[in-house]
Amino acid sequence: MCFEMARAIAKLGHDTTIYTTNQDGSTQLRVPISQTVYKGNVKIKYFPIQTPRFWGYSLPLARELQKMISNFDIVHLHSLYLFHNMICGHFCRKYNVPYLIRPHGSLDPFIYRRHRLRKSIMELLFERRNFKYSQAVHFATEEEMNLASSSELMLKSKGIVIPLGLELTEYDNLPEKGTFRSKYTEINGKKIVLFFGRINFVKGLEILAGAFSKVIDFISDVHLVIAGPDNEGFENKVKKWLADRKILDRATFTGLLQGRDKLSVLQDADIFVLPSYSENFGISVIEAMACGLPVVISDKVKIWREISNSGAGKVISCDENLLAESILELLNDKGLAKQMGLKGKKLVKERFEWSNIAYKLEDVYSKIVFKKLPQQRQRN
Repeated sequence: MCFEMARAIAKLGHDTTIYTTNQDGSTQLRVPISQTVYKGNVKIKYFPIQTPRFWGYSLPLARELQKMISNFDIVHLHSLYLFHNMICGHFCRKYNVPYLIRPHGSLDPFIYRRHRLRKSIMELLFERRNFKYSQAVHFATEEEMNLASSSELMLKSKGIVIPLGLELTEYDNLPEKGTFRSKYTEINGKKIVLFFGRINFVKGLEILAGAFSKVIDFISDVHLVIAGPDNEGFENKVKKWLADRKILDRATFTGLLQGRDKLSVLQDADIFVLPSYSENFGISVIEAMACGLPVVISDKVKIWREISNSGAGKVISCDENLLAESILELLNDKGLAKQMGLKGKKLVKERFEWSNIAYKLEDVYSKIVFKKLPQQRQRN
């Protein structure tokens, strides 16, 4: 989303550069180091990740930011509690470059409480100062901003809401139906319930395992597809939950799907599900709706109000019985499923297309740069 945001702004004629490391989980990206890489009209500079990796430490990145940051009109700082937050915030204040922060869901109470001791230390060292002198805090939904209000970090910060989105031209030419099914013979002739995203503790996959075991009791020709990268070995836990219920053979794990492979599974699925305990935005939900899929999500996915109000899907609490009931209802009522799919496509086009969102970002950036946002705090 950082790249998509930068690309959308660049299309309006602005000069955008992403500074990051070459970290890719426990491995490293095969990219040129400390050189400018052009991805479309966005410039990206990768710097070598160093120990401690969990903190995103990179001394070459810090040196580059110290040298270059004064050349920028505004900085959009992504994530919290990482090395680049400490360094970037410091140099922005030193050189009087305005910045805004995007927490990426880190202020949701469910996430905020995790590793609280470590986070408290980082808040004392740099994050409180970062928030105090930020010009704005960028949230993707009203729900995310409301939940963040209980955090001490938000007491002196200004929240703004600008959604994330998709480049909808990428969804104009979807793969032919059946393309995904043809690669997995165990799915042929069956309805597909799709989970699409990281296989992670926060996604509520034990809820999905329990719900799917109940669905099978009523509908025999149904198959669960879990498409996404394994996060910290969590996939083995999910497989055990399915095995304990004797339904592991009714599930397919595809790993990470990208490009046309991603579109093919979204095209062939019957229902998209995301029963997360916490979800900052839910970009996979938007992708599913762009392909006309009805969605079933928990009320912890921050765009649940938009889904509910538009009638694009079912919103439930984190409960396997409710999830099973919703899946069964949509599988048994093709008319309802199709209607929700059409409403989802309409919602994405109206509210979640980058070409529209870019103007909102541009407006906020301009107001910050020209000091037109209200109640701006000056650095002491």
